[in-house]
Amino acid sequence: MIRRLLYLVAGAALGGYLVHKLNRTARAWSPAGIAGRVEDQVADYRAALREFNEDVHDAMRRREAELHRHYDGGDQPAAPVDPPGRSTRPRGAIGAPDPKDGR
Repeated sequence: MIRRLLYLVAGAALGGYLVHKLNRTARAWSPAGIAGRVEDQVADYRAALREFNEDVHDAMRRREAELHRHYDGGDQPAAPVDPPGRSTRPRGAIGAPDPKDGR
């Protein structure tokens, strides 16, 4: 009789444990559970990307400061920079053939 009672208690405990595990697995594979896991991973990726972006910007600022010290720190004035687009400086003689035209 004690043996049957022991098996009954052991079976009830094992059954309760299995039901608990099955419920957790069902919740994990439900659409809300999958969405939660994906959302957590996306948040992790966004944080890593934000950190990488900050590291790149810091390195860029350090490199720009180094270049400014190197090129702007001398006694010579900085060379004027042409605005983007067409060049305003004359090239060659007026009416001379332009090699890019193929004439």
